[in-house]
Amino acid sequence: MLTVQNLKIGFGGTVLFEDVSFQVNAGDRIGLIGKNGAGKTTLMRAISDEVTPDEGGISIRKDIKIGVLEQEVSFSGNRTVMEEAFTAFEEIRELEKALEQVNGELQERDDYESEAYQDLIVRLSEHTQRLELIGGYSYEGETERVLKGLGFTADDLHKKTATFSGGWRMRVELAKLLLQQNDLLMLDEPTNHLDIESILWMEDYLQQFPGAVILVSHDRMFLDRVTNRTIEISFGQIYDLNKPYSQYQKHREEQRELQRNAQKNQQRQIQRAERLINKFRAKSTKASMAQSLIKKLDKMERIEVDEVDNKTMNLRFPPCPHSGKVVLELEGVGKSFGEKIVLEDIKLNVNRGDRIAFVGQNGQGKTTLAKIIVGELDHSGKVELGYQVKIGYFAQDQADTLYPDATVQETLLNAADEKTRPRVRDILGAFMFSGDTVDKKVKVLSGGEKNRLALAKMLVEPFNVLVMDEPTNHLDMQSKAVLKKALQDFEGTLIVVSHDRDFLDNLAEKVYEFRDHRIKEYLGGIQYFLSERQADSFREIELGSSEKQETPKGQSKKKPNKETKILKNALSKLEKEITQVESELETMEQELGDMGEKAMEDNGFFERYQQKKEALESLMKEWENTLKALESQE
Repeated sequence: MLTVQNLKIGFGGTVLFEDVSFQVNAGDRIGLIGKNGAGKTTLMRAISDEVTPDEGGISIRKDIKIGVLEQEVSFSGNRTVMEEAFTAFEEIRELEKALEQVNGELQERDDYESEAYQDLIVRLSEHTQRLELIGGYSYEGETERVLKGLGFTADDLHKKTATFSGGWRMRVELAKLLLQQNDLLMLDEPTNHLDIESILWMEDYLQQFPGAVILVSHDRMFLDRVTNRTIEISFGQIYDLNKPYSQYQKHREEQRELQRNAQKNQQRQIQRAERLINKFRAKSTKASMAQSLIKKLDKMERIEVDEVDNKTMNLRFPPCPHSGKVVLELEGVGKSFGEKIVLEDIKLNVNRGDRIAFVGQNGQGKTTLAKIIVGELDHSGKVELGYQVKIGYFAQDQADTLYPDATVQETLLNAADEKTRPRVRDILGAFMFSGDTVDKKVKVLSGGEKNRLALAKMLVEPFNVLVMDEPTNHLDMQSKAVLKKALQDFEGTLIVVSHDRDFLDNLAEKVYEFRDHRIKEYLGGIQYFLSERQADSFREIELGSSEKQETPKGQSKKKPNKETKILKNALSKLEKEITQVESELETMEQELGDMGEKAMEDNGFFERYQQKKEALESLMKEWENTLKALESQE
């Protein structure tokens, strides 16, 4: 499908990688890993022809169709979710317009025997046949299936995209990508804006995808479940192994251990040879032996241990200005968006030094309450800040607020005051921006680099209350660990919105779960919260599979709904069957392109093709009915 040969790319005199070569074949699901700024996004942009390599080249088969999901999305907000998703079917929509025009002309004419009328009939037949071949009569149902899989409700499909957050608009873009029937998908951090249900749906989709996938993610579990191959960019070169992330990491460590042992043995051989050389050199009878040993050492290829990039940012929040004991009081707080109630009658008291985690499913109001606390959203009820409270806020889309045409250094200088301006270069260095990298434009930074810059920007003015919404998005494993340590050392009050259990463990001392427009307090850390909810992970909770039994004494606990489980299993089975039939139809369409006129003469071919089409329509109908039945159960 695709061959990368001796690729070299650099920016501002710094080489990201060089002499990179690998192939991508159908069925490859590649996890592209490496530290923030290693060049993962740049490599993907080179493959999609957005970046020109300094050396080497990329060969792509002419018939290969590539779909790219980038970290930033922009499209018109005037279309509904369904209308925007339909833009994935450009040829189908054009054919529909052409058919409408032809049908209109046919209705206006009565010269049935004329050549012009016959030409219209031929065009009508050609358009109809082509529309049928490319799924023109089932794409609406398929679009609805994919959008619902990504978390949209039936009502959401007819709302304007402008009414949704950036995360939900990213889902629309992802849906378009999945609907385009690409041969190669390149996905840059696709799970950042997805809840657990949508992540699991996407895992299943990618596992069934017949083409190839190149995936950048810092979600270890997602990589392990989806990928079958790992390519790591480290110190300008790549390591390529047909194993998912965790197996790859284990193999690489085993390789380094073998290299270390081999290097130690070689060093002992060299030391013995050098002692003999020194011993024989002074003796005329042994001089020739000494020279022989010297030549042998010169020819010896030294064993090197693969380097590990352990460089991380150095993050330490500044001392906190003193605040009163009571930091924040919320009483009767509520928020609705139109008719949709998100929060209702919220009561929350936060004291100085509290370390709080907001957890729960997407859409339950965690980000909404965070924005209310920092004064970004109107609301009902009362919100009062305590004495001398100064809030620092890291939004989920904080990196998007950076000015794209400013340099890294200009971004911090513009935010700094007289006291912190002299420290700008030191702060940038602590966040791994040094040398020529401080002159990079924000728009060429990777998602992880933008997040690091946004974090650095927070340090130019002091605060004593820190509200962070999904701060680990785009951060690599090492940077997450550094951020967590800095937050553990933070002297002020902390409120963190996150889905990341490992990140919150030993960080939060109080948990608020968001559910059914309300919040519930758990006076303990994440492990206490999970034990109270009788769950092993956030995944169980966010999927709703581990509801804590809170029935009064003497009453029996409610048994799980067997019919719901049956419907869910049926829905999953139908989706796999639909994927299989779609794949078979694609193969037949490819055969049609290869056979040309021979296929036109083979009546059996079109009969088999029509049977497959009818089977797909039947499965789609059954899928819709099953989904409706499941929604009525829930």
